[in-house]
Amino acid sequence: MSAGTRVAESEGSGLKPGGQRSDEGEVSTRWIGPGVLWMKAPRSDGEATTFPRESEQAMKSMEQGGARISASAALSLWQEYQRTGDLRLRDRLIFTFTPMVRYIVYRKVREVPAQCDVEDFLSCGLEALIRSIERYDPEKGATLEQFAWTRIHGAVLDELRRHDWAPRSLRRAERAINSAQESFVAEHERQPSRGELAAAVGMSTSELSGRIDELALAEVGSLNKTIRAEDSTTIERIDTLESGDEQADPLLSAERRAAKERFREAFAELPARERQVAVLLYVEGCTLRDIGSRLGVSESRVSQIHTELRRRLRERLKSDEALFSTV
Repeated sequence: MSAGTRVAESEGSGLKPGGQRSDEGEVSTRWIGPGVLWMKAPRSDGEATTFPRESEQAMKSMEQGGARISASAALSLWQEYQRTGDLRLRDRLIFTFTPMVRYIVYRKVREVPAQCDVEDFLSCGLEALIRSIERYDPEKGATLEQFAWTRIHGAVLDELRRHDWAPRSLRRAERAINSAQESFVAEHERQPSRGELAAAVGMSTSELSGRIDELALAEVGSLNKTIRAEDSTTIERIDTLESGDEQADPLLSAERRAAKERFREAFAELPARERQVAVLLYVEGCTLRDIGSRLGVSESRVSQIHTELRRRLRERLKSDEALFSTV
């Protein structure tokens, strides 16, 4: 479920995905930075909602288009929502601060594990935004935007850590290693050796190697991730792995077919008695005594016939020894 859908469906607010209200049209917002929130709302064609004077003025300025939502206007909307419980007022606040949620999430997008979806973090941030609106206390001295920023940022970090297998100490070591490597490259214009990097980080070479190995184990990627192939086409990573299934190897399959065909040709050149002994022995699984009884010969004679047919086959297949050695 997408982030917009989760907000739209919360508590029967009557909102549609994508920031649209079924009875009022589209609400668009743009967040520039802390304390700079803009919201553009359409004119209402339905029943008017009663707001206090400051809220009403703020809503009128929004209808005129592109007006900045000040901290006092957001506080007035929140106070009216607390007084009336009107979910439409709460939804106005949600749409106002939704760009801030996206801003926070995409600042952290480089740290998102490969197996995670950014939409999950957007949903987490929106849930934190809704909870911050419900739990906001203006008596604490912070504005609604400041309080929401702190709660959203903390929720995104918690979600990021929940998906990360590596402990925080290992991530701190990773940042220290990367920072030391970047500084060394900037100063010497080359990549550092393992010993030079260890000295820059303040670790021994063995300790640094252990940390790097731990970081490699902590990285989890999806085999279905799309990557670029050598011919500039896009394929899934799983298609680049070597298969252990011999049946899937086209070269080996072709060699096996050729070996079978060559064996059939050599087997067809054997005398009828030798072919009959081979079928009874290797296909039907008869013993030498049973074969002798069926053919009316002794067990030792069957053994001689078997030895002779193997010799003939080796002679006929000697030129194809390399082919049979691979299958």
